Amino acid sequence: MMSINGSPGPLWTGGPIPGQFYNFPGGKSDSNNTQRVRSVNPIVTGTSVLAVQFKGGVVIAADTLGSYGSLAKYRDLKRLLKVNDTTVIGAAGDYADFQYMSNIIQQQVINDEVINDGFGYTPKSVHCLLTRILYNRRSQFNPLWNTYIIAGIEEDQPYLGYVDKIGMAYEAPSLACGFGAYVALPIIRDALEKKPDISKDEAVALIDRCMKLMYYRDARALNKYQLAVITKDGVDIKGPIISETNWEVAHMIRGYE
Repeated sequence: MMSINGSPGPLWTGGPIPGQFYNFPGGKSDSNNTQRVRSVNPIVTGTSVLAVQFKGGVVIAADTLGSYGSLAKYRDLKRLLKVNDTTVIGAAGDYADFQYMSNIIQQQVINDEVINDGFGYTPKSVHCLLTRILYNRRSQFNPLWNTYIIAGIEEDQPYLGYVDKIGMAYEAPSLACGFGAYVALPIIRDALEKKPDISKDEAVALIDRCMKLMYYRDARALNKYQLAVITKDGVDIKGPIISETNWEVAHMIRGYE
């Protein structure tokens, strides 16, 4: 099809014109050719979330520090969200995005309760929901800058799931995100290899040990944290818990100045 002035017209209405760039709907430019702004960096962030299964339940923990870049600015940010009596999620990364996701999840839970059909969200269904939302946002090149750990009880069995900002998801008996994936997770896995069916008290003590270690090793961590224990009897969120620390050996550390 030719236009009045003799130049080739668009291949379809609103479609591309030969020899010109085409702005896809929802792309980086709108009809006025103005640049659209995306979140390219998190602002206020939280660090590691640690979780481990024990015989009959799950323990999950996250410290309460919100870091504004390198500044330890907010010291009472809660990064564990109780979804219902079987599920808790913990988030690392941008705190504003976690608040946005929390609103979505809480509204979904309300909608589910209003239907009142006897069915509710389980850890697996929450894990699936988060995976779909994060993958969708990643596909729009506008990701939510978070990593989530989903902990709960599914059919009387402990459940742990992981999903990051690009929608990569998996399950495991022990999980950690942030700096804890490199420092704390090997310690947790070693404990589980030596004794797979650890008790509730042993799991809580293991997580406390790792949270203390994170405070020593991670510049974005704090020695104040929340801890949730999920069993078939429900969810028990404790905290903030303050770890007892000892810096007497600090003068012996060399080479990190």
